[in-house]
Amino acid sequence: MASNDPSDTGGMFIGRRPGTAPVRYREPAEPGSPGRRRMDQVLAAGLLALETLLCLSLFGPQPLAWFWLGSQVEYHTETVTAGISTIMLGCLASLMLTMVVAKRVDHAWKLVRRASGHRQERGMLEVIFAVCVGVALVCFSFWFFFIEGPGPSVAPTN
Repeated sequence: MASNDPSDTGGMFIGRRPGTAPVRYREPAEPGSPGRRRMDQVLAAGLLALETLLCLSLFGPQPLAWFWLGSQVEYHTETVTAGISTIMLGCLASLMLTMVVAKRVDHAWKLVRRASGHRQERGMLEVIFAVCVGVALVCFSFWFFFIEGPGPSVAPTN
């Protein structure tokens, strides 16, 4: 929230900035029917599931697809640098694109939650992304320590 204190803004803004006034309606909005609100809740749950799948895809399917594509580029060009560059740039581009799509889905989720009667002010993208990072970290740690193994010095000799 912006402060209106002139000492905080260097004396440049004394009042409210244009376009930042709260929205006032002539009459309060009419709540939807219970069936409509229930459908909005189901749609919100679907959007949340889609957002979760988008975030989870960042830690498994997308990198694997770029590794496969990078290996194909390296095979056809016979240049390791081209394959590695394809992997790095592709992962970065798909990460950015996925986060743009997830942010839009998150905004739609907030709107649908508000339509279903909840006072929704913040999205869930940050929480979902943090949980997905935690899940990916646990899965990688399990794979590294119990399936693949850290190395011959710790692994049994049999």
